[in-house]
Amino acid sequence: MSKDTLTVTEIMDLIPHRYPMLLVDRIQDIVAGESCTGLKNVTFNEPFFQGHFPQSPIMPGVLIVEAMAQTAGALVCHTTDLGGEDTSVYFMNIEEAKFRRPVVPGDILEMKVEKAQSRGSVWKFAGKAYVNGKVHAEAKFTAMIVKKD
Repeated sequence: MSKDTLTVTEIMDLIPHRYPMLLVDRIQDIVAGESCTGLKNVTFNEPFFQGHFPQSPIMPGVLIVEAMAQTAGALVCHTTDLGGEDTSVYFMNIEEAKFRRPVVPGDILEMKVEKAQSRGSVWKFAGKAYVNGKVHAEAKFTAMIVKKD
């Protein structure tokens, strides 16, 4: 039986991402193979804020989508037999990405992802990113879970 909450060290056991590209600090509300919620504590020390934008720091939208995809990838690797240390997760498609409000230092980004479809190692998810209960971004994305040889 899988846990319903994952710490950052447990997430690192599931997906290959590391600082500065690991964009999920915690995963909770796990429904095996179906959905979960990822959390990212957005701090001023994030390396992307040095250039995006120094006078008015905003988390890049593509990194918000990446954070949602990492959340979904960790869910798949945690709740199926597709995971493991010899596993990589690759984007195949991003659709209907919408960025509604900026994400700034001090925000807690809450990423809710839900499986739309899966076939073998290919998984499609719908995700929404919230701050304080308001949608800041959303996207549909497809990824492939690949075992290294």
